[in-house]
Amino acid sequence: MRIVTKVLVATASAAGLAMGAPAQAVVPPEHAVIVCQSASFYANYDSSSGPTGLIRVLGYGNKVGHTRGAHPVYNGWAATFDFGKGDWGYVRNECLGGYGSW
Repeated sequence: MRIVTKVLVATASAAGLAMGAPAQAVVPPEHAVIVCQSASFYANYDSSSGPTGLIRVLGYGNKVGHTRGAHPVYNGWAATFDFGKGDWGYVRNECLGGYGSW
């Protein structure tokens, strides 16, 4: 009987801690622009083969979003939000700049 009580107390304590923990906040994309003449915008990034599923090509000055340190960058390909079309994709990290400029 003692073992069952200890297990129930431990389970209840763990559940209480989990319930009291704050939810993970979603990080909104920081405003940036495309600084390359053109930048391919891909739907996915596969670690074995690179970017896949070309969505479109973004031109110089297109308004995009990427939060440095919060959104992933894989082998130079940064998860990026295209504010013009409202979708996510991957763009070369060196084509992102002008952070906070708009």
